[in-house]
Amino acid sequence: MSLRDVLVDELRDLYSAENQLVKALPKMAKGATDPELKTAFTDHLEQTKGQVERLKQVFEQLEEKPTGEHCNGMEGLIKEGQEQLEKDEEGALKDIGIAGAALRVEHYEVAGYTTAIAIAKALGETEIVATLKETLDEELAAGKKVVANSKLLLKEAREHDSEETEEEEDEELAETA
Repeated sequence: MSLRDVLVDELRDLYSAENQLVKALPKMAKGATDPELKTAFTDHLEQTKGQVERLKQVFEQLEEKPTGEHCNGMEGLIKEGQEQLEKDEEGALKDIGIAGAALRVEHYEVAGYTTAIAIAKALGETEIVATLKETLDEELAAGKKVVANSKLLLKEAREHDSEETEEEEDEELAETA
């Protein structure tokens, strides 16, 4: 096995991961209640489709086929996201769980693209590096967007929790009066 073979394996793993994500993102968008989170998933779906196309271009440059690898890591992350969608929580609490699952996906993708870029650099594949870097930049931006949205959701959840605590305290006072 050569370094080029390792790169092809990494790229096939990413190709599988991105294609799995194309199928999962509409479900995440549908399950989210926060409009901004829904939009983030919808926007990222379009980006992900573009990322799949970029990977196809890279495979053409390498004269390789993109198929042959199944990304078990992404499969597991998507399963965790599905579990978040199926939980009984509502509103901001549910969205925080979904956003957490989405952020884990972004970190996984960032790790994969960072690895592929390092290998492509070592092989002197500057054009492939540039193509993969474009996707890496999108993944980093998507992660930042999820984090920013999560901060707003956390604030909303904290406010909701403090309102519930006040209501419970009022009920306890009414019972003792």
